[in-house]
Amino acid sequence: MPEVLLTLAWLSVLVGAYGARARTLARRDAAVPTMRMACFAAGVGVLGVALLPPFADFAEGDLFVAHMAQHLLLVDLAPPLLLAGLTGPLLRPVLAVLPARALRRITHPCVALPVAFALLVGWHVPLLFDAAVRQEPVHVLEHVSLVAAGMLVWLPVLETLPAPAWFGTGAKLGYLLLWRLGQTALGNVLLWATVPLYAVYEGVDRIDALEDQRLAAALMMGEGSVLFLALAVWLGAAAFRDAERRQSLIEGGIEERRAGRAVRYGR
Repeated sequence: MPEVLLTLAWLSVLVGAYGARARTLARRDAAVPTMRMACFAAGVGVLGVALLPPFADFAEGDLFVAHMAQHLLLVDLAPPLLLAGLTGPLLRPVLAVLPARALRRITHPCVALPVAFALLVGWHVPLLFDAAVRQEPVHVLEHVSLVAAGMLVWLPVLETLPAPAWFGTGAKLGYLLLWRLGQTALGNVLLWATVPLYAVYEGVDRIDALEDQRLAAALMMGEGSVLFLALAVWLGAAAFRDAERRQSLIEGGIEERRAGRAVRYGR
């Protein structure tokens, strides 16, 4: 129960801070688009589903496949929804107190991807995974790390903060493919292991531990494939739409470089 109350408290703080800033911007005639607010609300909702009962109790029970589902919600679904709900004006008070140089470095695609993958793989090393299941403080750290990994992966793609100029649609697709291949590699380790890797799931009566592990691997690889294909379609459609708008601006007399920046950053 204390963990539930703590989770509800920080989710409420997150929603409250977002709502307060959105109201401030609305009073300044810079209202946050409804779609962005809906994305942020959906992201908070996914976090709530992953971390609160009844799903959290099920995920933290004696099935690895359920625990894997929780991890996928924290890494692949909640972060992009939360980031899609953010804008530069919304983040300005936060960015004002963060070290800009360090932030630019950690969110650079060439840094963000390996750090995120290290966090994802690290928490699936048997020693750390078993410790997270058995010890609540380690479990909390695991969840925070997985959400952070998701944020790092999706920040350059959604450009909540500006990405490098070279990181266009093609580079984003390649970046997401590398992330997908990393997840696939981890999934294959779990799928083809000949023994259960996690001691906490051995001896469970409901399902054979090795079969449970293979189901978790199949879930990870299946979810990742569907998500990657959906994002590839989205990026392709966005690139086509942006190319049309860029050409329209150029034909209207806007210099080519300025037109490209206007389309990319919505200005």
